[in-house]
Amino acid sequence: MHLRFDGKVAVVTGAGGGLGRAYAILLASRGAKVVVNDLGGSGQGEGQDQRPAQRVVEEIRKLGGTAVPDFNSVENGQSIIKTAIDNFGKVDIVINNAGILRDRSFAKTSNADWDLVHAVHLKGAFSVTQAAWPYMKKEGYGKIILTSSTAGIYGNFGQSNYSAAKLGLIGFGNTLAIEGERSGIKTNIIVPMAASRLTQGILPPDLFDKLKPECVAPVVAWLCHENCEENGGIFEAAGGVIARYRWQRSKGVSIDPVTPEAIEKAWDAITDMSDAIYPSSNGELSGILIEGITRGTESKQETDSVDDDVDGIRRDVALRHPGTVLKSEVAPRDSILYALSVGVTLGSGENALKFLYENHPDFSALPTFAIVPTQQIMFDVFGGGVPGLKMDFSRVVHGEQYLELLSPTFPTSAQVETRMEIVEILNKGSGALIVVNAECRDAETGDKLAFLQFSLFGIGITDFDAPKTSQVEMYPTLAKPKRSPDSVLTFQSSLDQAALYRLNGDTNPLHIDPNMSALAGFKKPILHGLCTMGIVVQQLLSKFCGADPTAFKAVKVRFAGPVLPGQTLETDAWLEDAGRKIQFETRVAETGKPAIKGGWMQLNRAAVKAAKL
Repeated sequence: MHLRFDGKVAVVTGAGGGLGRAYAILLASRGAKVVVNDLGGSGQGEGQDQRPAQRVVEEIRKLGGTAVPDFNSVENGQSIIKTAIDNFGKVDIVINNAGILRDRSFAKTSNADWDLVHAVHLKGAFSVTQAAWPYMKKEGYGKIILTSSTAGIYGNFGQSNYSAAKLGLIGFGNTLAIEGERSGIKTNIIVPMAASRLTQGILPPDLFDKLKPECVAPVVAWLCHENCEENGGIFEAAGGVIARYRWQRSKGVSIDPVTPEAIEKAWDAITDMSDAIYPSSNGELSGILIEGITRGTESKQETDSVDDDVDGIRRDVALRHPGTVLKSEVAPRDSILYALSVGVTLGSGENALKFLYENHPDFSALPTFAIVPTQQIMFDVFGGGVPGLKMDFSRVVHGEQYLELLSPTFPTSAQVETRMEIVEILNKGSGALIVVNAECRDAETGDKLAFLQFSLFGIGITDFDAPKTSQVEMYPTLAKPKRSPDSVLTFQSSLDQAALYRLNGDTNPLHIDPNMSALAGFKKPILHGLCTMGIVVQQLLSKFCGADPTAFKAVKVRFAGPVLPGQTLETDAWLEDAGRKIQFETRVAETGKPAIKGGWMQLNRAAVKAAKL
């Protein structure tokens, strides 16, 4: 079946000829509505002519497609995207293809030669993409293509300006891929070799004839299709040959003390690429570097089982790690998804809408939404991002959790910086206990948002040296009061509860894959402990605080047993400390077995019974 683009709107810059024309015609032939952008200047960036873009639009229309022209410079990205919005109401695809050449040897390159090439290639891609970004974020979908070059990757005589801009686009694309991931925006980079007005006279005539833009266009079309999950890739396409690039790094050599003479002596080993590695992120590279510094080597052949494809813990190494920092973005759709995943529905009551509708005058995030920005960093921690600590996530379960808000409410829209630090690792005899502290701040203002303490348990991971007890401050659970509860709350979880909750970012296969849960000793995938906590907290907030998130201060729980999706939760709740603290315990109604023990929720003011959420 043909890959179609029906209902999609694409903006193609530099589409008056060559590659851009091929992209626009192919997408339009498969149902996309296309904005054909071209300033119509010369290959050196001079002049302006509306005819190239208009000709391509007419060509598309004659073939039965839908297209409109746009004659703006890519430096005026807002106007280009406005053409898409005014004509089609949205933008799904942006292909940054516009480019010029002003080739000179480096010694003869003028400021104008440098600035104009960068203005079109690099700043132009920035301008158009930034203008499209908010529309894509709102839709939760977007495909962005940036155009690099072999000149950017390898360099080319007479093209210092062009090479620098083209390599800059790779760095730009890498960052867009990271920042857009949570919003459903995927960015990829094409490295095309095709006959065009920019390459005519540079490529040999025989090769020029074989390198048709129509051989590159299908690669770009695939990267723009909704079925393509690729993000952050760099792909070369030339004459029907398609390949992927990746970064390569030698193993490296640790030198102490570092002197020019020591480096000279080790130079052959430093530059030896015979057993290269391929780091794919800053986090992965940081782990490699820190491990090399702390253990005196960067050679994987010289490391122990921590670097093998099995679980491994070296407490001394892991505790020396300075911490991991992750910047992420939270948006209204994230807090709404979280609320849905912990049981808030439109049928819950009049107070539910403020957690589910971004235009509600009191739109708010549930207090436990603060857990969401920390989840990816936890995967980095246990996935090898921290030297001395590597654990199979299928064997990791949540032991205890503490969460404290340091602001009146957690924001529904913000850039969040999360700093994680491993503060303790214990060998409990039946498994490994890892205690992790995390602090969330507003990345723009520096304001503290939340503090969290995770206690995680690696089932059966005991082959490492560590004490059983610790002097590190850990927030305690509390024994339940010796009286009847003040209230009993029930919640019927759905069979899809874990499948929905994992969309918040906790993609541990233990909660979805029967094979993985079986490896951890569970008959079926289990519900996330944090999902259970979120369900109970929103119920308590509703029952005793009128569903007011500003009443919440902190919560602490111990996860005492698994919950299967579809089971019913029963929570006993006691008002203590003149109503400023709610103690609670939760059990599975079908089995009577505990799910949460020793739980407590601290309030900013005395609790009052209120309307149901």
